[in-house]
Amino acid sequence: MEPFYMKKRTERCFQIGLSVISLFLIETLCLHAAATGDWPTYQGDNARSGIQIESVHPPLKESWVFKAKQPPRPAWQGEAKWDGWNKVYDLKNRQDFDHAFHVVGADDAIYFGSSSEDKVICLDAESGAMRWVFYTEGPVRLAPTLHKGDLYVGSDDGFIYRLKTSDGSLIWKVRPGPRDYRIPGNGRIISAWPARTGTVVQDGVVYAGVGMFPSETVYVCALNAEDGATLWKTEQTDLPAQGYLVSSNSRLYVPAGRNNPVVLSIKDGKRERVLDGEGGSYALLSDDALVFGPEKTGQLRLVEEGTKDQLATFQGNHMIVFRGKSYLHSDSDIQAIDRQQYLELARKRRDLYQYRTQLNNRVKKLREQKESDHAADIKSIQKDLVEIATELDAITDQMKACLLWKKPCAFPLSLILSGDVLYAGGRDGMGAFDATTGDLLWEGAVNGKVLGLASINGRIYASSDSGYIHCFLPESL
Repeated sequence: MEPFYMKKRTERCFQIGLSVISLFLIETLCLHAAATGDWPTYQGDNARSGIQIESVHPPLKESWVFKAKQPPRPAWQGEAKWDGWNKVYDLKNRQDFDHAFHVVGADDAIYFGSSSEDKVICLDAESGAMRWVFYTEGPVRLAPTLHKGDLYVGSDDGFIYRLKTSDGSLIWKVRPGPRDYRIPGNGRIISAWPARTGTVVQDGVVYAGVGMFPSETVYVCALNAEDGATLWKTEQTDLPAQGYLVSSNSRLYVPAGRNNPVVLSIKDGKRERVLDGEGGSYALLSDDALVFGPEKTGQLRLVEEGTKDQLATFQGNHMIVFRGKSYLHSDSDIQAIDRQQYLELARKRRDLYQYRTQLNNRVKKLREQKESDHAADIKSIQKDLVEIATELDAITDQMKACLLWKKPCAFPLSLILSGDVLYAGGRDGMGAFDATTGDLLWEGAVNGKVLGLASINGRIYASSDSGYIHCFLPESL
């Protein structure tokens, strides 16, 4: 056992060092992006962290309510009731990215797209009054992205648009697909290559994906943010592109609906790998790891950079990671976990599992030979296997001890962090929880299922599947 651990010690120290550096860089980027209180893209940043540094403290009061003429018209209505082949019941919806009008915002305005009225809408943040509307030729299913005063958004008509935030006028539009060919889809007329990944804007480049039929080719592309010129374009013939893109400095993560995310090099679009799992359009990047799901039964899978195999799985719908803690959000509760300790134990557990597999394979090979010639070796290996089993039991107990707190939560549908307050959305309501203790601080009523939350310049916005957007302010204001 000792040689194995000695071999891994340097590697582990290096991993810990990288994790600390990555944590610092991620939090620095979040601080920079959210310091003004803006919320420029879905879940606040390109990592989809759901974090706003500026705190909006409850209790809250309703400031205004916007009700769309038509509620969202999702591309996919929901998951099947059960997977008969695998005998899995109560399946989670793995393609619910467009069941609410997710908002983004900066300064004194908020923006969102409509999947029912085929348009992008700008509202006054203080009053909720409509400032302008821009019509596309298909549903706008995912939130736009704000970058340097302009708005970047994709539509089911197959185009990526750049709009002026001042009046919604068009600056440019680009069709990444091969031609302008329309088909019926989910009761609508859409492009054969609809834009269903949202947009990521980073270092002057817009990233987007179009297409949902791999047999017709799916395209993920990088466009010059200034003029829309194509910088690179990657073709996928095995997987769709559906769900919000996630990006780091080096990689682009492309959700694939019910399938598993694809990892591309952000520099040139070359595919690096497809992650293992059971799919889902929810994803966030934390430190050097991607968390995605909710898989078939509400599990989040964590995969570290450079690998495709899971390091850990969590029973839950959403996760927020900040300042050494993971906040895990499930159908019934919210809990806080000591993230660094938990993942270090998970790495140790993974190494032990791999070593145990090697030893078992070694015993099998020895037994295929004349067992009497290797009895001593087999006995020694079996002793090591017993020690590994004991160590794994101890690690399991230590991982349970990483739980900082766990509180019941009746709001399982969405989650963000605003300063030191967790806001969670549920059916016909939302709640605020103290991020330090997990205590419920406030509850408020909302029309419909609250599938979208945003914290923008001192206000909390809740979007529902009924087409409502509620704006809340602290009662003290």
